[in-house]
Amino acid sequence: MTRPATRDDLAALPVEIAPLLLGAHLETVVAGERVVLRLTEVEAYHGLGTGDRPDPGSHARSGPTARNATMWGEPGHLYVYLSHGIHSCVNVVCGPDGVAGGVLLRGGEVIEGADVAERRRRERGGVVRAARDLARGPGRLGDAVGLRHPLHDGIDAVTGAERAGARARLFLPDEPTAATTGPRVGVAGIAGTDAFPWRFWIDGDPTVSAFRWGRGAAEAAAG
Repeated sequence: MTRPATRDDLAALPVEIAPLLLGAHLETVVAGERVVLRLTEVEAYHGLGTGDRPDPGSHARSGPTARNATMWGEPGHLYVYLSHGIHSCVNVVCGPDGVAGGVLLRGGEVIEGADVAERRRRERGGVVRAARDLARGPGRLGDAVGLRHPLHDGIDAVTGAERAGARARLFLPDEPTAATTGPRVGVAGIAGTDAFPWRFWIDGDPTVSAFRWGRGAAEAAAG
C-alpha cells in the first residue's frame, strides 16, 4: 500500500530520504496518458553546504545555477535535467527550501501504462527487449514516464499541479522496503566510490541497472 507524499516526508537530507523511496510509486499523466512506476533503484546527491561533507558528484556542488535551480527549492518538486544532450533524467528534490539536494530515480518497474511507456521509449529511439528494460536506468525511466527537460523541470509531485501539459504524483510505501547500498553508477572520481555509498536498490529486482565505474572512480577506489 502507498500514500501521497507530503513536503514533510521529503524534508530530510537526500541520503536519508533515498532508501525510503524504494517501493514508492511515481505516477505521471502526460498529454492525457498515464504511467505508474514502482521505484527500485535511486541515488542521493547533496548540494553545496548540504550534509556533513561536500559531494563532488552533485550538479549543485558549486552553488546555485540556472541549471540546478530546482534543487534549491522546496521538497517534492522534480528536478528534470538533460543528460548527454539526449535523455531527460528525473530527481525528487529533498531537504528544506534553500538547501540543495535531490534523489535521482535510476530504475523502476512499470506497473501501469506499459504500452504507453514502450511507445515513448521507441519514439525516442530506444530498443525495448524485455519489460524489465522499460525504465531500467535513468534515461529510460525519464523517457518512459514522459517528463522532458526543460518543459517539466520543477513539476510538483506533491500537489500534482499541471506543468506544460503534465502532472506528476509521488506515493510513498506504508512500510519501508529493504535496501541494498553501494557506490553510485558512472559517477567520476571519489564521488563514484564507497566513500559515497549513496545508491540504494532492491536486491535481486530485475529492473535495477548494472553497476559501472565512472571516469577515474575505479582508480580512486583502489588508491
